[in-house]
Amino acid sequence: MAEKTKLKMFPLCKHIVLLCLGLLVMAFGVAFSIKAALGTSPISSVPYVTGAISGLSVGTTTIIMNTLFVLIQIAILRRRYQPYQLLQLPAAILFGTAIDVAGFVLQGLVPAAYWQQWLICLLGIFLVALGVSMEVTAGLITTAGEGIVLAICQVAPVKFGNMKMAFDLTLVALSVILSFLFLGHLDGVREGTVAAAILVGQLTKQLNKPMKVVERVFLQ
Repeated sequence: MAEKTKLKMFPLCKHIVLLCLGLLVMAFGVAFSIKAALGTSPISSVPYVTGAISGLSVGTTTIIMNTLFVLIQIAILRRRYQPYQLLQLPAAILFGTAIDVAGFVLQGLVPAAYWQQWLICLLGIFLVALGVSMEVTAGLITTAGEGIVLAICQVAPVKFGNMKMAFDLTLVALSVILSFLFLGHLDGVREGTVAAAILVGQLTKQLNKPMKVVERVFLQ
């Protein structure tokens, strides 16, 4: 009996490892985007701006935002909310903490030229897409941001792609408003934000293909 339980737990552990690695890769992607200073991805724009306003780290504001996202999912779905999605909370804590660690590791990275900023920005975009692909391949839970989109799609007749676009635009708009209102200038939303909005989804689709190999080799 113990051997059967061990056999069942082993594949699950591999899925958890892949999920955690995906979150770490995404965290470094966010950190690279911040260092590029060309604007963060839409999902990170609000934590970046609220961090600049409050003095908290981006990792801390990311944890707070994702906790709010989980509470909103519960409010939307009510009895239909699946309790296992509460695992989004420890995932958010890991992700937020990893963003701060990655920021510390990359603190000496200061691009001097605009083209260098773009190289770092594109590297960040690639890492975010790779992390998302790893998270999807792990097949355990969604991120809290995607969880809200899925929750809305369950109660409203709207396609996921359309809702995801509307959600990202809402976050960017909120970041712009908060930035001008509290900082007096635009911060965290620039051409890199537009590039991330366009490229992350496309790159994730392309990376999902080689990740199928990882799924067959590592997760079976």
